[in-house]
Amino acid sequence: MENKKILREEILTPNKTIQNFLNITLLLGSLGFLITGISSYLNKNLLPLIDSEKILFFPQGLTMSFYGSLGTILSINQILLLYLRIGEGYNEFNKEKGEVIVFRKKSYNEKENIELTYKITDIEAIKIEKKIQPFNTKQYIYICLKNKKEIPILQNNDIFSLKELELKASNIAYFLNVPIKSI
Repeated sequence: MENKKILREEILTPNKTIQNFLNITLLLGSLGFLITGISSYLNKNLLPLIDSEKILFFPQGLTMSFYGSLGTILSINQILLLYLRIGEGYNEFNKEKGEVIVFRKKSYNEKENIELTYKITDIEAIKIEKKIQPFNTKQYIYICLKNKKEIPILQNNDIFSLKELELKASNIAYFLNVPIKSI
């Protein structure tokens, strides 16, 4: 919802389709490893494609069971995080109430969600930060408070152009009537 008195930005998980595909692929692969390890322990072919009787339980079957169970746990965890929308939320700048609300979903339990509320008059500036590393470029937009705290309101691992990042920050700064800091 956006009008002259309220600016609200939804924070959603990007690339859900790709993440779901990767998580399901990881789940299927790790289940294959786990079933192969169990097959080598039982000396029975539980998977028709692999002759598990030729795989010794120690060390190959045990190692495959370990990696299979670890991969299964991690992939189920990632699927649940996407399904429960953990980390999603919104930033609301409300001039009527004179406050900024930063809300993020922390878990399935509503009592554990993160909701930070600040007065608009406490906001000193909007800060842009772009960390460029070989395989991990991160872009942040912060609210800088007068007590020198910096509250992240946007963290993005997708590569925006600097122009897009500045446009997002300038829209917020214009709405709040505060300057932009850039690093």
